Amino acid sequence: MPHIVFSENKQLITPSNFDGVDFNFIAKSYNNSDKPKKTEYKIGVKNQNKEFLLTLKDNNENKMIKVDKATRVTPVTIVKDALNSYSSATNAQVIFSNTNNFSQKIEPEKEYLKDIEYFVNEFQTDKEIQIEIGFGSGRHLLYQAKNNPDVQFIGLEIHTPSIEQMLKQVKILGIKNILAVNYDARLFMEFIKSNSVGKIFVHFPIPWDKKPHRRVYSTDFIYEAKRVLKYNGTLELRTDSRKYFDFCVELLTSLSSGKIEIDINKDLPISSKYEDRWKRQNKNIYDVTLYSNSIDDDIEPETDFSFDEKIDLLKTFEKLPKKSVIFDGFFFHIEDIFIIENEKNSGLIQATFGSFNRPVSKYLLIKNGDISYYQGAPIPTSSNIQAHNKMKEIFKNDNC
Repeated sequence: MPHIVFSENKQLITPSNFDGVDFNFIAKSYNNSDKPKKTEYKIGVKNQNKEFLLTLKDNNENKMIKVDKATRVTPVTIVKDALNSYSSATNAQVIFSNTNNFSQKIEPEKEYLKDIEYFVNEFQTDKEIQIEIGFGSGRHLLYQAKNNPDVQFIGLEIHTPSIEQMLKQVKILGIKNILAVNYDARLFMEFIKSNSVGKIFVHFPIPWDKKPHRRVYSTDFIYEAKRVLKYNGTLELRTDSRKYFDFCVELLTSLSSGKIEIDINKDLPISSKYEDRWKRQNKNIYDVTLYSNSIDDDIEPETDFSFDEKIDLLKTFEKLPKKSVIFDGFFFHIEDIFIIENEKNSGLIQATFGSFNRPVSKYLLIKNGDISYYQGAPIPTSSNIQAHNKMKEIFKNDNC
């Protein structure tokens, strides 16, 4: 991670601009305990229309400045330019720096790799959608896309090397109907329209026998899959794990209605290298397919992440729970607070919240008591909305 270590520097004045970088505020860590922490600062910057925080740490011997992990942006040259501008603006006596940009590699544009914001705000298609969850090397996904050019395929994968490998094959094969996204499938479905998906493939998911809560399949996941599936659309599980298969069959047969189909050692036109290995070992492969038998209403996800009331920052922070607050399906945890010393009742509250499977780390920016999310609102998953509303409720009660 790019950073600069220095011994001495002069004070940075905010708001100010240096070399095209805006330095908007400096917030200092708030110590209210008997065991004071090392002083830490968050510096709000804006470079090339992107806002993010720099973290300045002072350990009494040397100082170090780097990008705040929760707010980092791409490309990294934007961050390096901001760090270099801070160093120049404060005449820092640099001991070490890895912020030179001349050797920075330019990443190729990934036309078929989309972030979750794209599916929240922009994604539209008139084609049937098919989704593969955990596509691995991409053999099955690539085969399906090549042989069904009129279908829009979406591949979900959280293993970055697998995504890169699959996208290389997309380019080599000239495939135009695949979009890849690095996101948790259990949350992704919330942003897909009802009755728009023909097939959902879950092939050889990690069994998570010791941590069953991490499995893709759950009652909530199945109901969300049924909502997005077209009438007679299919949710297809393929696994070599008898425990996982039995677990999923039990979930599916607990539904109030529906049709399931079970196969053992069914041959498919394409298989992964792992499936080939298991077949050579005479290991059974289990398939269970759920057929959707309903038409569901479309849903409009709630997107209101506003805060209605002003707060007294220090008074609120003193009353906030210092441990994680856990509810059914979501949580929130207040990590820290930073005070903007030259502005009345202003600062940052660092919070982690949302789903246990895909928590989000955000800063709440307080300006004269008004609260907003720094860098914009979180992704509007139901768990993020629930956590936001709970925090909003607590903030309100603390200021009554």
